[in-house]
Amino acid sequence: MALNGTLNPGKSASQTLALNMKLIAHHELGGFGGIGEGMGMSKTADGRRIMWLGHECAPKNFTAVDVTDPRNLKMIVQTELPHNKMRSNSLEVCGDLMVVAHQIRGEFGLTPAGFDLWDISKPDTPRKISRFDASGPHSLGVHCVWCVDGEYVHMSSGAPDFEPVNPKDHQFYRIIDIRNPSKPVEAGRWWYPGQRKGDAEPPVPRNPTFDSGYRPHNINVYPQRPDRAYVAYIDGGVVILDISDKSRPREISRFNYSPPYNGFTHTVMPLFSKNLLIVTDECTNDNGKDWPKLAWVFDARNEKNLVPISTLPLPPVEVFGKRGGRFGAHNLHENYPGPLSWRSDEIVVGTFFNGGVRAYDVTNPYQPKEIAYFVPGAPPLSPKGAIQMNDVFIDDRGLVFCGDRFTGGLYVLEMTV
Repeated sequence: MALNGTLNPGKSASQTLALNMKLIAHHELGGFGGIGEGMGMSKTADGRRIMWLGHECAPKNFTAVDVTDPRNLKMIVQTELPHNKMRSNSLEVCGDLMVVAHQIRGEFGLTPAGFDLWDISKPDTPRKISRFDASGPHSLGVHCVWCVDGEYVHMSSGAPDFEPVNPKDHQFYRIIDIRNPSKPVEAGRWWYPGQRKGDAEPPVPRNPTFDSGYRPHNINVYPQRPDRAYVAYIDGGVVILDISDKSRPREISRFNYSPPYNGFTHTVMPLFSKNLLIVTDECTNDNGKDWPKLAWVFDARNEKNLVPISTLPLPPVEVFGKRGGRFGAHNLHENYPGPLSWRSDEIVVGTFFNGGVRAYDVTNPYQPKEIAYFVPGAPPLSPKGAIQMNDVFIDDRGLVFCGDRFTGGLYVLEMTV
């Protein structure tokens, strides 16, 4: 482990912590380094590799960085949002097609709210193909998108015809057919029973301590099981849906552990060869207020009876909880099925805000072992006085790309395990 400087909880930390990961490049993105949960890679006809990044907040929409030479990063495109009350927190890249989510920040009914489709075959001059509108009187647009086949977008979204019982529950699962990218159309939808006004089921119960709402965050669909959607439903926990008929998604199972835990189920990632699920809860409060926010290992041999069997070990909350900003689980490298993505059912890599990026060996799922991590020092002008590592993508070369939520920008790492 390399340790530079001393830990000073609650103040701006300058140290870097590392084990079996080393920094090979860093780019601040022209001073607009706040990266959301959107990272995807494309490859041009002449062999260039381009990393596409969605931004956590205005004024920037998305940024493209040439990462062909990972030690010589070149920003080639940075686009603007139409106004400062929206963000492009999530994006997906599938070949030469990119999906960029647009979510309104805090004010229902504003536009644009939905997603845009882009032709990125010429990354220096990306071309917008179409916009799918998801605005409405009870909608903040689209938070998270997933698209790995170039045919369907799976997303957490509002809609003009959807009114929740509670305004915190304003998004639900929507499937959008983009086979004609100039005219995206809805193919199907599903929401948590009792979430919508007029449902026959009783209203969903609220978490008495941390009420984050009932709505999906990540929705993962893989070619190994194209008939299954693995849905993280925030305070609704883990949901597995049968989407063999996309017009009528059907519930297979639900597992909710909130309360007594503090909710915000964020990602459900299957490890198919091991019959496991890796499930993360997003930390959403600073200074350890909503601890524990964990990364769980579930036995999924019987998808109708999920069983949690372990958690990924984290450093002490007594230290990291007061280090500045958030500390706890968040995003995973989600084993994207595309040709430019690294995949493993043995090693899980995730981001943990001020805990940096961390890798775990889950060969023995009952005793996961931490095998690598990288925690950068505090980026300049960080409002939290610490790194807030937000998302991670690992390419087929084994290079680890991760982004800071606020000012740090893009980090490129080599993992030596």
